[in-house]
Amino acid sequence: MSLPYFVSPDPRAGVLEGAEAQHAHVKRIEVGERIVLTDGHGLTTTVTVTHTTKSQLRGDVIAEEVVPAPTPRVTVVQAIPKSERAELAVDLAVQAGADEILPWISHRTIARWPENKQAKLVEKWRNQAVASAKQSRRAWIPEVGMPVGSGWLGGVDKQKLVLHEDATVSLKDVDLADELFLVVGPEGGIGADELELIGGTPVKLGPEVLRTASAAFAGLCAIGVRTARW
Repeated sequence: MSLPYFVSPDPRAGVLEGAEAQHAHVKRIEVGERIVLTDGHGLTTTVTVTHTTKSQLRGDVIAEEVVPAPTPRVTVVQAIPKSERAELAVDLAVQAGADEILPWISHRTIARWPENKQAKLVEKWRNQAVASAKQSRRAWIPEVGMPVGSGWLGGVDKQKLVLHEDATVSLKDVDLADELFLVVGPEGGIGADELELIGGTPVKLGPEVLRTASAAFAGLCAIGVRTARW
């Protein structure tokens, strides 16, 4: 059985405080149990708990591991889905190994995210990313950036694989760079004018058209089996 995962700024100290200590208390972590602490940047430690309260957990570090960053590095550019599907999209992308997630306000995005609410909504995505990373036992917690537009995306000088239902090239046939952007459009798709603005390579995952919330998951899995990520 996998050990419970918690996030700590200094896993080598064997200490949890604040919200993570409260989370451990809610999960009824007791003295003598073993847990894993991660800094979200590849460092994990296994800790035997020696003291626990609602506000602090302490323990003895009995093992340490530094997990290399996955290669290739994949940034998911996710067109913002509606309502609860946004959290599902983040959850699935994190489970599948996204290294970074960028909310994308595309031309056909329905959820526009007004500027005065963007920081709050991004924080919601970040909280979901942390929760999903812990559930998935990930040593690397993906960053969630501020929303981007199609013009910004067009200026990105990296490999861009744009999931598109009209693409004639399969993802399995594309040579993959060491760093790439996986672009997932909205439910209404990506128009020809926006595709030209974005640039990159349109690719398909198969004969079916996937929902925007699950497309990144499928794309990351396909990249995983083709590379050293898996």
